[in-house]
Amino acid sequence: MATLASVLQEGVLVDRKWLSQQGIKATAVDYYLRTNKLEAIIAGLYRKPGPPLKWQNVVYSLSVLGHDVHIGHLTALSYHGYEQYLRLGGPGPVRLYSTAPLPSWMGRLETTFDFTMMRRNPFSNSAVGVVEVPFGTWDWPIRYATPERAFLEWASTIETEEEILGAFELLEGAAHLRPRLLQVLLEACGSIKAKRLFLWLARSAGHSWYRYLDIAAIHLGVGKRQIVPGGALDGEFLITIPRSNMDYKNSL
Repeated sequence: MATLASVLQEGVLVDRKWLSQQGIKATAVDYYLRTNKLEAIIAGLYRKPGPPLKWQNVVYSLSVLGHDVHIGHLTALSYHGYEQYLRLGGPGPVRLYSTAPLPSWMGRLETTFDFTMMRRNPFSNSAVGVVEVPFGTWDWPIRYATPERAFLEWASTIETEEEILGAFELLEGAAHLRPRLLQVLLEACGSIKAKRLFLWLARSAGHSWYRYLDIAAIHLGVGKRQIVPGGALDGEFLITIPRSNMDYKNSL
């Protein structure tokens, strides 16, 4: 017979459906609640009593409950050590990508951290460019975008000159991105804007890995795209970029 101790680790958030699937009947759940072996975080969501939750507890719990989710965008870049841009606005929320809507209780958790569900996912493949990073006593696997994927995720949401200059500053320090993985990601990416902007930034940064990218194999769409209103048009990638003292090689 299943017991709470045998199926639930400290720090994991679960619901009654999950407990039932592990063999914990509703009457047993009520007993564990009455005896303080289980506590309700909010209605219908439970955990073993323990220390304050970290955001990693919540993300891992989502995967336990069957959600295909990963940490991406600027949050992943920060984890991988690309932090210069954060001075422009602080670390911000924990940015999540998921293949399906997340449970409504995500918006009702009372925590010291915030989550942002990224609605524009430039990738249909949830596995490419994603790695598992162990967390906590039990080495729970938390899924993060690699730097290569996170840069493209970020590029897909950039809308201002300040963000472009911040991305360029960050990419200048990315001398060790992997061109083979970048090639796979650029070919898999569904955002024309993200691909063009990333390639322009990469070309401008001048890293050696850029030379190994096969641009001809990457679908970049047709026509011009406005990134910055009133900006300069780049002749190769046909996007408008800031009129600054950056090196606009091949610009018109």
